[in-house]
Amino acid sequence: MTIERLHSGPRMSQAVIHNGLVYLAGQIGAPGEDTAAQTNAVLDKIDTLLAEAGTDKSHILTATIWLADMEDFGAMNAVWDQWIGGANAPARATGEVMLATPDYRVEIIVTAALP
Repeated sequence: MTIERLHSGPRMSQAVIHNGLVYLAGQIGAPGEDTAAQTNAVLDKIDTLLAEAGTDKSHILTATIWLADMEDFGAMNAVWDQWIGGANAPARATGEVMLATPDYRVEIIVTAALP
């Protein structure tokens, strides 16, 4: 079976496609923006990577969301709920972690199926 890697660097790939699944690296928004803006940017990146891999958000199986502060849960969810559109919601977990820099508010990791 083949493994296809998208946007690979020496440390990581932004997406890996294998055996009918697409695994995305954690996506982050622009540092310093508020949680809603970062969440929008992250979801745009996810849409782009999934499209490049040949799938879309309706095929997301799981999502792991890391927030720098659980106080941002509502702001992130407001953007997420609009994006997911009430249909095809994946299994999801959300937790609070210290992200790479204090300027990052949200990081989202998804796994999707190919159609």
